[in-house]
Amino acid sequence: MSSSIAGRADWLGDKHLQRLLGILTEGGEEARVAGGAVRNTLMGQPVADIDIATTCLPDETIRRAEAAGFKAVPTGIEHGTITVVAGGKPYEVTTLRADIETDGRRARVSFGRDWQADAERRDFTINALYAEADGTVIDLVGGIADIEARQLRFIGDAEARIREDYLRILRFFRFFAWYGDGRPDAEGLKACARLKEGLGQLSAERVWSELKKLLSAPDPSRALLWMRQAGVLTSVLPESEKWGIDSIHPLTRAEKDLGWTPDPLLRLEAIVPPDAARMKTLAERLKFSTTEADRLRNWALSVAVEPKTTESELAKKLYRGDRQGFVDRLRLSLASARARAVEDTDALLEAGGFSRLLAFAVRWEKPVFPLKGADLTAIGAKPGPKLGEVLKNLEVEWVEAGFAPDRDALIKRAAEALEP
Repeated sequence: MSSSIAGRADWLGDKHLQRLLGILTEGGEEARVAGGAVRNTLMGQPVADIDIATTCLPDETIRRAEAAGFKAVPTGIEHGTITVVAGGKPYEVTTLRADIETDGRRARVSFGRDWQADAERRDFTINALYAEADGTVIDLVGGIADIEARQLRFIGDAEARIREDYLRILRFFRFFAWYGDGRPDAEGLKACARLKEGLGQLSAERVWSELKKLLSAPDPSRALLWMRQAGVLTSVLPESEKWGIDSIHPLTRAEKDLGWTPDPLLRLEAIVPPDAARMKTLAERLKFSTTEADRLRNWALSVAVEPKTTESELAKKLYRGDRQGFVDRLRLSLASARARAVEDTDALLEAGGFSRLLAFAVRWEKPVFPLKGADLTAIGAKPGPKLGEVLKNLEVEWVEAGFAPDRDALIKRAAEALEP
């Protein structure tokens, strides 16, 4: 089956891309745009990266690219991939391949000229489409029909594809979250459930990268439900097992209704318990960045806020704690209350309270305590533990007074406190 993306793909008209495709097709060689750019264009979705498949061997790709004045970087030459920078844009150019040996994580490949073999070594039918320079789509595995049905299917035998790289289990659910409708493909789902133990072979970085992409989908709730049914979610996120994933749907609904940007960390917090020790373990296991680990920890340590809390009370909590942690808590509380408000008037009032507090927390700026140690030594205090204790006590008083006392009032209180 063939089709065309001519007229639907602005990116295809780029003169540098056309020149690159042109030089890679000279002298009996062939080159086509491959994978995600073709898929997304057919689905009416934005295109970020443009990958090219070619019969040219890697060294020949480099030679031709440099002869045309492009920059060629051997980013993955052992797998046949050269990054060519043309007109300031990077294009991954990969020689047609066939896997000759796989171990569930990486493959040894042989280069070839067989487009059918190259297509069949890929993961899903919707990812194995090619486009000629004129926009003609080459479909060797039934990907166009699956795009029209919004169905995600492994190419050939699902178990065989997974055994080549166990990350494909997570990719199955990630691509389903982004592109699938209805129920996932039954054979694919069964194969993921049967082979989930293989996920233990993968590096933490690959697992978290894939999970983060899944959690960034417009609505990952159905994919997470099927992941849980297949036992895959428990394999990679055991913290979610007893906690459950019921909060994810109200959160995605609130995001749509209230215009929140989909946030993979907040969505993760919706499906794991706010337990600081377990979140520390999770962050270490999946090798989170320091920023991600801190955010997860601060969310877990931030106590839940009651919807009737006053703004002045919340300001004190925000000063003593972590603002992002409280913002995350309030977003999740608001999403939950909105979902319950459909049938519960009390929940509607709660939602109003959480909405008010969230708006306050988002715009809140931490006030600066106006007193320093130098202010106390200036009125005769001697440096030492007593001075530190007085400063600390005055800061507590200042916070409790709603941050109102100014520097002069605090110096007066300090002089009283320092009297023998």
